[in-house]
This record gives sequence, C-alpha cells and structure tokens, in this order.
Amino acid sequence: MNKTMKDIALILLGSLIFALGVNFFTIPNHLSEGGILGITIITYYLFHWSPGVVNFVLNVALLLVGYKFFAKRTLVYTLISIAACSGFMFFTEGFGRKLTSDTLLASVFAGLLVGVGLGLIFRAGGTSGGSTILARIIHQLVGWSIGKAMLFIDIVVIAGSVFIIGIEKAMYTLLIVYIGAKAIDFIVDGLDERVAVLIISNSPELILDRVKRQMLHGITVLDGRGGYSGKNKEVLYIVINKQEIVQLKSILREIDKNAYVTVHSAQEIMGTGYKAG
Repeated sequence: MNKTMKDIALILLGSLIFALGVNFFTIPNHLSEGGILGITIITYYLFHWSPGVVNFVLNVALLLVGYKFFAKRTLVYTLISIAACSGFMFFTEGFGRKLTSDTLLASVFAGLLVGVGLGLIFRAGGTSGGSTILARIIHQLVGWSIGKAMLFIDIVVIAGSVFIIGIEKAMYTLLIVYIGAKAIDFIVDGLDERVAVLIISNSPELILDRVKRQMLHGITVLDGRGGYSGKNKEVLYIVINKQEIVQLKSILREIDKNAYVTVHSAQEIMGTGYKAG
C-alpha cells in the first residue's frame, strides 16, 4: 500500500510539472510537441479548444482501443496519469503567461519540464498514454520497434505542425522533443544508473574480500579459462551504481594494477539481490 501511494504521488507530481511545461513555456511561445500532446496543442491553436480536455478525450479514446497492450497495474497507473496530466493542464491553463520571449530559452525549459514530468510518471510505472498505445499498435501491424514507432509518430505530428506554427517554431519543437527525451532518460535511469563490471585478475580473492568489506556489495565468481594460455581463472562480476566506479577502481589499483576490467551499462536489471547489494 505504501509503495502504491508513493507511486501515485510521483505520478501526480510528474503530471503537475508536465502541465506547467506546456502552459508556461510551450503554448505561450507558440511552440508544439510530438505525439498526442502535439495534436492537442495544434487543436488549441486552430480552434482554441482546451488542451486539458482534448488531451483527456484523445488519450482515453486510444486507451479504450489499446488497453489489451497493458498489464493491469500499468493500465490503472496510465489512467491516473492521463487524468492528472489533463486535469493539471486544464486548471493551469489560465495561469499560462509568457515567462520569457526568448524562444530558445522557452524551448529548453519546455523540454526539461515536460521531460522531467513524464520521467517521474514512467518511473512510477505509468505511461504517457496515446503515443505509447499508437506505437504498440504500429508494432503489431508493421513490426516496427516501439521506439521507432514513437519516433515516427513524433516526426509526423511535428511535420504537420509546420503549416500551423511555421518551420522555425517547428525546428524549436524538435529541440523540445530532444531535450525532453534526454530528461526522461535521466529521471528513469540516471538517478539509479547501474553498470556491470567484469574483472579478470591474478588476485581475485583479495578483490572479492575488499569489495565485500569496503563497498558492502555481493560479487559473483565465474569460472573462466584463458583462450591463449589455456589456464583456468576466476572471473569476478559485479553490478554497482555508476558513482561507485571510482571506489572500485581505487581498490583494483591497490591490489592488482594489471587487472583486466570491462564496464558495461546495465540497461535493465530484473530479479532480486542487486538493488540491496
């Protein structure tokens, strides 16, 4: 229950930040966005329809079509995020004054706020709704990856917006989408980015002992054999926070300066043991 409440709180916070980015930077500077949000903003420019209402209607309609692509928990969180994003967009619509006339500055802050907001929603287990659903449908029909399909949707919407906001503002919109994507990656992965480290050393037991005592981490010992020498070797494998790399390097320099070490970004970790380790 505590985990669920924290997730919902994170979704609400992310939705508020998202809405502020749209109403305080994107719309006042006549910019746009990709995906369903972009369509929502364009309808506002054309017909002055409320972005919050249009966003809610479009996303709920798409969710009714593509609900089968989501697990039950994700579906519930997505409904909450759609309602919260649309609600905050609606209630902050009147507050949307032009904080800056610098289009570049507005683009940067629009991208940051929308990206951070969506990142918090994704981190809590929700989704942005519409574009994600469309991407999954395209994936089923055409076979494209989800990422490729979402990029295609963004490009189509931004290209269409050229006729409404002009090519210069559309180019700034590409900047918003790029900064937003980077902000999402940072919030979802960067706050807890993990790396996998493979260590081949002549002193594996000493390294193992120091890592356990000094870093308070578990470490896996694999049996290996040198392809050239044919000698059996113990290979150490550990998954740690990126910030802990410096500490691990210090231990390796003290024990075995000639240790062979490879570091790989761990895109996703499943199962138990690593978070606590």
